[in-house]
Amino acid sequence: MPYFNRLTDIVTCSLTNLLNDADDPQAALAEIIAEIREGVAGAERSSRTAARNVERMTSEIEEQGREVTRWVEAARQHLEEGQEDQARQSLLRKREVEDLIAALEEQRRAAEATHLHLQTTLSALQARLADAERRLSGLQGEAEEPEAVVTTSNRENTSSDPRMAAVEAELSELRKSLRKS
Repeated sequence: MPYFNRLTDIVTCSLTNLLNDADDPQAALAEIIAEIREGVAGAERSSRTAARNVERMTSEIEEQGREVTRWVEAARQHLEEGQEDQARQSLLRKREVEDLIAALEEQRRAAEATHLHLQTTLSALQARLADAERRLSGLQGEAEEPEAVVTTSNRENTSSDPRMAAVEAELSELRKSLRKS
């Protein structure tokens, strides 16, 4: 029986309620974890696609910016040659490209917002997955997962994970505040 129909269901669910309603909480949690992992994988794919869309829009805007420069140079060249009508036409083309750039910039902002939303959702899904995995470990009578514990030996690896880097920065601030107290 699937527990979730949408990614927002995973983010907003109450694992406690789901487990309280389950006949076999351990089996239910294993199934829930599998569904959350599928959700995380889908969110990762969507986030990568959104990031590529932002990059594609940015590239297109840059290319069109070069077109603006080209049309201005063409207008200048036509004026130097005494071809005022051709210069006007070049400046009209430049304005068309500027209008296109304005639309592309709006689309890029929308793509950036989508990417940010997907990144936020992905982080929430990863947090829900970590919570579910900790609960499963607790049900199985195991200690905290080894990968969840940051030791001095693997602290260097945390700098590549933005969440762990933020945790380390927050930990450092807490240490400072404790020394002041």
